[in-house]
Amino acid sequence: MTPPTVVPNQSGWIEVICGSMFSGKTEELIRRLRRAQIAKQRVEIFKPLIDNRYDDEYVVSHNQQRIASHAVDDAAEILEFGKDAQVLGIDEAQFFNDNLVVVCQELANAGKRVIVAGLDTDYRGIPFEPMPQLLAVAEYITKTLAICMSCGNPASFTQRLTKSTERVVVGASDVYEARCRRCYEPPKDG
Repeated sequence: MTPPTVVPNQSGWIEVICGSMFSGKTEELIRRLRRAQIAKQRVEIFKPLIDNRYDDEYVVSHNQQRIASHAVDDAAEILEFGKDAQVLGIDEAQFFNDNLVVVCQELANAGKRVIVAGLDTDYRGIPFEPMPQLLAVAEYITKTLAICMSCGNPASFTQRLTKSTERVVVGASDVYEARCRRCYEPPKDG
């Protein structure tokens, strides 16, 4: 079911956009937020401080779509910066800790539309917290697919191209590729 674009009767909800790298999650987030702005709703956008790949002050998609945002170190900051917003967008949710789930629920319970985008699994194919918890409490879920960089099939896996074994390595096409189930090669370390 497609999420509504307005918040009826001050009833809040959570929308989650998830998928692999290069699947259009941030593009979809920006599209929904721009529509809310066109509807003259008060919109605030957030991203984790760690995500400085393209710009410090904007959420930027891999195809260079952009929207102004606040970079925050902790999800709790969203409560303060977003208190007057009707619609809140949060990108790269996997880089926040589990308190993001509590923050999103508090905002939705306060009658706000909360749109969250992030990777659902890490480079090992393991669910990437706090996304599983957000998926469990969301009213609307959109799973986006990329195109496999090896064969062209629909891709839902993120292939890391470097040998790093750290769970969080911020990067783009220099570090990751989208892969289908057949072409994905799980790392030998995990």
